[in-house]
Amino acid sequence: MQKKQSKKQGDQGRQGRQGERFISLLPCLIALASGILMGLTVAPVGAWFLAWIALVPLWVLVVTSAKRKNQSPPAPSSSPAPPAVFWGIGYHGVALSWITGIHPMTWLGVPWWPSLAITLFCWGFISVLGGIFVAIWAAVMVRLGGQKPWLRILIGTAVWCGLESLWSAGPLWWSSLAYTQSPHNLVILHLGQLSGPNTVTAAIVAVNGLIAEGWTNRRDAESAERISSVSRQLLQVGEPAQRTGFFAPLWFVNKYFATATGLLITLHLIGFILYSRPIAQPPEAALKVGIIQGNIPNRLLRSSEGFRRAQENYTSGYITLANQGVDAVLTPEGALPIFQRNLLSTALVAAVKEKGVVAWIGAFGERGDSYTITLFTFNTKGEIVSRYDKAKLVPLGEYIPFEGILGGIVQRLSPLDAHQVPGSANQIFDTPFGRAIASICYESAFPEQFRRQAAMGGQFILSSSNDAHYTASMPFQHHAQDIMRAIETDRWSARATNTGYSAFVDPHGKTLWMSGYNTYETHAETIYRRQTQTLYVRWGDWLTPLLLISSGGAWLVIKGRGVILFRL
Repeated sequence: MQKKQSKKQGDQGRQGRQGERFISLLPCLIALASGILMGLTVAPVGAWFLAWIALVPLWVLVVTSAKRKNQSPPAPSSSPAPPAVFWGIGYHGVALSWITGIHPMTWLGVPWWPSLAITLFCWGFISVLGGIFVAIWAAVMVRLGGQKPWLRILIGTAVWCGLESLWSAGPLWWSSLAYTQSPHNLVILHLGQLSGPNTVTAAIVAVNGLIAEGWTNRRDAESAERISSVSRQLLQVGEPAQRTGFFAPLWFVNKYFATATGLLITLHLIGFILYSRPIAQPPEAALKVGIIQGNIPNRLLRSSEGFRRAQENYTSGYITLANQGVDAVLTPEGALPIFQRNLLSTALVAAVKEKGVVAWIGAFGERGDSYTITLFTFNTKGEIVSRYDKAKLVPLGEYIPFEGILGGIVQRLSPLDAHQVPGSANQIFDTPFGRAIASICYESAFPEQFRRQAAMGGQFILSSSNDAHYTASMPFQHHAQDIMRAIETDRWSARATNTGYSAFVDPHGKTLWMSGYNTYETHAETIYRRQTQTLYVRWGDWLTPLLLISSGGAWLVIKGRGVILFRL
């Protein structure tokens, strides 16, 4: 009998410990699930509306942790860092899952198993990095948020925008909260014309924060609604003051949801006003641009067959577009994977000399013993008159960080033997039609690249990319990034890719035409040169510093009042 009781007690103890472990893991699981929901806002799912609620569970967990920390005496509670890390991994892991499409890299000479290891490392590293940034945000919220909901919302919004700005200043950047709305919610994306993508990010964080604060204060309101029996008796008598007091707790909660709804509607109305402005299209500013989507698989790039097909596809496409009366032709990144010194002897340049139509050709530039990924401008005589060198290189894909340490482990992933180097950060790209805003592939994720060129007089956007080694969701996300850049700078955009998606976009972010995927296509569209300057182009991201200063000042004021009251 005693053995049975001991066994029963042991089973109950194990079950209890398992239950405790599950309860301790529950916040992380909730945070992971909400992070995954945020990841579903982008391609291939595109459930953009989830962004306005997907941060709420994490916010509630962080606020709950902060309240427990500020109790006197402090209540035992788990750190908000693990749930925050899980949220970041869920979001960035799902949003950047297209990275796995680069495997296998056998076409680059990387064996299958090392290719898999490199791919998983890249995916895991950037997902964990995203988790670390969210954990920093949560830690600041717990440390500085205090007990005032409005201050938490202000600090939470400011710190999130500040961290995104910090992250985007480095080489690893892609998945801003703002791009969860692209390309579907063009109205809200127009807030980017005010202070860049962080304006949209701030809107998303603030709305989520208001909803979360309403939720966390629900229990307080429910407790307040349990009024004393005396108050109930007075209420029955019909005392107006008591009646008001009865409904006050309900309003205390609803005001957060009402404010969130009002803010969401107001921000969309502002965006709609900007979205509704007519786009001037003067005939003298018209520019008919043709693009060629060569559809050359990357696995063929290093072979003679691949180069033969590239010459054939881009030359025939150029001639077709020239015969359609275009003013210029745009080709993708690395359309002809050869050095500048060999470019002049190609059939494509010969066609440029014959037809006399300007061409922007993607190839490799030379800089001493190194090379650059470059977009060259060929004038009507087939002469190179300008070039733009890719300034933002893909870590591990196009250069190896800490190469002296990691070079021998990771190996160089570039198809060329020479050393690839980035272009200057302050380049300008003059063409026979005026100054252009140039972007090569990965640079589409960096709004400052476009803002600077627009401020320097760039009148239209030329985006040249090669996304051939990824799944279809990646080029669609890439297209979404280019849409944001067109809206923020108020510029027309022509985008040429190797295998898709190539497109034309107007300054309101509307896609005028988009190619198929893994298809050979040519297309011509009229775009217009513009010299307007949005508030973002003129002033940059002024909102983030304003939020940080405002939240910091508010925190210092409240902290100062607390110190004075304590002394009194």
